[in-house]
Amino acid sequence: MQAIEDIFGPGGPLARHLPGFVPRKSQRRMAAAVAAALEARRPLLVEAGTGTGKTFAYLVPALFAGLRVLISTGTRTLQDQLFSKDVPLVAGAIGTPAKVALLKGRSNYLCTYRLKREVAQGTFESVAPRDALMSRLESWSLITKTGDLAEVPGFNESHALWPKVTSTRDNCLGTRCAEFANCHVVAARREAQAADLVIVNHHLLLADLSLKEDGFGDLLGSADAVILDEAHQLPDLATQFFGVQVGSRQIENVLIDGRASLLRSGGSLAEIGTAARGVEAAISAVLASLASKADLESATLALVGALRDYASRLADAAREASVEQVAKRAVELAASLERIALCTDDEGARTSETNGRSFSLGLLPFDISERFRSLIEARPAVWVFTSATLSVASASQGDDFSHFASRLGLIDAESLRIASPFDYESQAMLYLPAGMPEPTAPGYVEAVIETCLPLLDASGGGAFVLFTSHRALAQGAAALRARWDGAAETPILVQGEGPREKLLRDFREHGNAVLLGTASFWEGVDVKGEALRLVIIEKLPFASPDDPLTKARIAHLQRKGENAFKDYQLPEAVLALKQGVGRLIRSETDRGMIVIADPRLLTKGYGRTFRASLPPMPVTQDRDEALRFLRKLR
Repeated sequence: MQAIEDIFGPGGPLARHLPGFVPRKSQRRMAAAVAAALEARRPLLVEAGTGTGKTFAYLVPALFAGLRVLISTGTRTLQDQLFSKDVPLVAGAIGTPAKVALLKGRSNYLCTYRLKREVAQGTFESVAPRDALMSRLESWSLITKTGDLAEVPGFNESHALWPKVTSTRDNCLGTRCAEFANCHVVAARREAQAADLVIVNHHLLLADLSLKEDGFGDLLGSADAVILDEAHQLPDLATQFFGVQVGSRQIENVLIDGRASLLRSGGSLAEIGTAARGVEAAISAVLASLASKADLESATLALVGALRDYASRLADAAREASVEQVAKRAVELAASLERIALCTDDEGARTSETNGRSFSLGLLPFDISERFRSLIEARPAVWVFTSATLSVASASQGDDFSHFASRLGLIDAESLRIASPFDYESQAMLYLPAGMPEPTAPGYVEAVIETCLPLLDASGGGAFVLFTSHRALAQGAAALRARWDGAAETPILVQGEGPREKLLRDFREHGNAVLLGTASFWEGVDVKGEALRLVIIEKLPFASPDDPLTKARIAHLQRKGENAFKDYQLPEAVLALKQGVGRLIRSETDRGMIVIADPRLLTKGYGRTFRASLPPMPVTQDRDEALRFLRKLR
């Protein structure tokens, strides 16, 4: 432990080699806890408040432990930051070189087999003029070492060619592929398995945990430790990965790919014609059932039978790897649809979406704790979960991690909460406006905007206004533009009116803008300095009681005799509010005001739980005091 203290101390290598590094007791405390967990090989939950420096706090012990470590982040942006900036800085400063690998999902890599097939198809159809991008891809494919499509300028996932030259789990031929020896996905995974430190994201990690792709090895097989940053995202992401979703377009693609693969293998479409038409008719029947709200279960099971018949006919028509792969996809889709159709009320919530021409059916399990626990217990790795929001304040238990821990089955994990080192008492103020109507009252959003207007004038902009729904966001944006005189001089940036990163860039560069957003702006947004000095939160972020999944989960908990509000709705809302509040103070010099317009923070008993979970800061209901504070900031 002394080595950790020395590394993070005033005279340590981080302070000597990294300009701007400031020793923090909270950072040393977290690093010591992570080092102890790695040494004792026990799971650990760490809530590290904003400003702790948690990235360095887990990287130093990870590099020093001499273990093979997997680090999983919430986004590819954080992946890139770790790989290109943070890890080289820390490793260089402490003199511990490590072989590091950055591993992305398979859709980020060129599929040589599919590229060649696409080129051959174009030649066969005598396409003219030749696609310029395809020519660039062909040339690049001959020289790339990684196959990472990010190397191709001007080419991204939104381009129509992207899915044609990349593979998915559904259409990958695995070890039966003629290009398997040259597969970039296989090469990237092999490189990752040989590295000391592997950087992935939660989507890739969960796909590896839940799917176990044949032919590509187990990403976790030889890992000694797994560190999960932004771990608060895991329960919901894992629920999606352990659930099932099937769309009509997936089924239609199986029909298209089945015909194409059969023709390439020299087979006859006549052999699958009747079965394919049966699948198409069954799709139409499901769409009709969704429109009429009739017997969806029977229609879905009929589609299951049609898919299985199609798979059987297709497999019999040609003994070719590509044909067999499509038949296998059809069987898997049938199994997923059957699971959705026959699930019990206690297994999960069934979802359905349709626009009249296509549909999507899904199943989201209520409880993934046993499955997640069994998956991590099957591996001898140490698991460390860290985020700024993992605990809920409890009068009886203090900092309570039980909600997060129980959702992932981490009942025996040790936990540690480290408060933000920032001085919220002097850097921030919480304003709870008096006289606000109940959030269910007509005109509530307009009342929030009316409350905002003098605050925005006093601060001169520099504000986030965070809403809990897209509907409220639209109402708020319209009301603000119609009523605020300052809008003529101050840009109003609204989520959905431009790419997220561009909105944030414009916000930072202007310095006095007002940005209105919903879910994606409540977390993962880092605006340091004077550009952000006011965060207004429309209301407490409870999940909508009209949301079908929320309704189903509440009913499930009530059937089990549990208190759905206390055990699910309240802690979820508390963690979401902590994320929103966390947008304001991002450095030792930041100053600003949090405004929570929802009167329930003071009028309801559960308001105490929300307030106790927030950083300690002065609270006022006095409008004039709030305006004076903002004018001083300006």
